[in-house]
Amino acid sequence: MAALLGVVGELLMTAGLVLALFVGYSLWWTDVVAEGRSGQAGDRLRQSWSAPPVPRPPGAPEAAPPVYAAGDGVGFLHVPALGRGNQTLIRMGTDPDVLNEGVAGVYQQPYRAAMPWDPDGNFALAAHRDGHGARFHDLDQVAKGDAIVVETRDNWYVYRVDGTLPQTSSYDTAIVAPVPAESPYQGPGRYITLTTCTPVYTSRYRMAVWGSLVRVDEMDARRTPPPELR
Repeated sequence: MAALLGVVGELLMTAGLVLALFVGYSLWWTDVVAEGRSGQAGDRLRQSWSAPPVPRPPGAPEAAPPVYAAGDGVGFLHVPALGRGNQTLIRMGTDPDVLNEGVAGVYQQPYRAAMPWDPDGNFALAAHRDGHGARFHDLDQVAKGDAIVVETRDNWYVYRVDGTLPQTSSYDTAIVAPVPAESPYQGPGRYITLTTCTPVYTSRYRMAVWGSLVRVDEMDARRTPPPELR
């Protein structure tokens, strides 16, 4: 009996070690990999912005806003409440192969998110809370009145947080609708929504942060950030 108990004990210890290694992989190693990949992708996006614009012939109409495919880099999200210098690459799509790269993904379904430059709509984003970069790990720290800034090639889009939803069903897609359900908004506007899983280390529920556009700052040659990021 003592020998049997010893074998069982060793098996339990081995299982515990395997579980600990798996948790370490999920919460630490995936962060390391995702941060490296997102950093490289962000550098490539900034390099593409440094290319001089193609001159527009006299009398030609202004170029249409860019159209992005799934996985394309759009810009960068800055949320000062998540830490000084906070920056997250924004890419199109919320599939795991996009979000696992340590980015914030733009919703394409069930609602196709509006882009920041659109005249109205909801620029809805999702990111992981744990593992794979955990870009929204501290999203619950963002509060009403905080700034959210979206950086694109040509502009800084400055939003102000108007409301938060600590918890809702993971199937509640209405929180990313053009006029988000349960948000402070009653009609069309220029909104941003940030979503992630909650509670920490689970995906049982979703939380949301909503903001509205305050102003658009045109980008200068030095890419001087707006006061909210200084």
